[in-house]
Amino acid sequence: MSDISEDFICVGAITGARGLKGEVRIKSFTNVPTEISSYGDVFEENGRTKYQLRITGQVKGQLLARLNGVENRDAAESLKGTRLYIPKSALPETDEDEFYFADLVGLRADLVDGGYLGKIRGVHDFGAGAILEIIDQESGTVMVPFTRAAVPKVDKIGGKIIVDPPIGLIDPIDKDIEDSVKR
Repeated sequence: MSDISEDFICVGAITGARGLKGEVRIKSFTNVPTEISSYGDVFEENGRTKYQLRITGQVKGQLLARLNGVENRDAAESLKGTRLYIPKSALPETDEDEFYFADLVGLRADLVDGGYLGKIRGVHDFGAGAILEIIDQESGTVMVPFTRAAVPKVDKIGGKIIVDPPIGLIDPIDKDIEDSVKR
């Protein structure tokens, strides 16, 4: 279980070791991968262990880096799977129509017709674009593509988003519509 507070944001994860002298491979979650080192110290999920991170190179979509105190391969290997966090305060302010994915988690999700869909549990990106994981105790979990068409409004101040789900995402597709799409 995470000890890190909502005042922190995950910016990457250690995927393994490289070499014998403690270098690690990191998958960066920042928009520009190498910027992971520009926000200051990174913290482990416990919120107490922190590292100075120095990028040493890139390989196959990952960064190579040195972390202070990690001096050999065994120490680097022991960190595999460790998520790296920074204080949200280290990030630049967003414009009015911009936000960090972490800001979406916990927001209420309402439908365009005014109905309640659930709360955002997570934002995932498996390579084909961001997806919102929305959960409700009655209807379960629904995955909504995070596009302007499916999510026309994000109201951070009001604590909600408006969802216009694609046909068939929530309700079964009407048989007449399904037949016309097949033609």
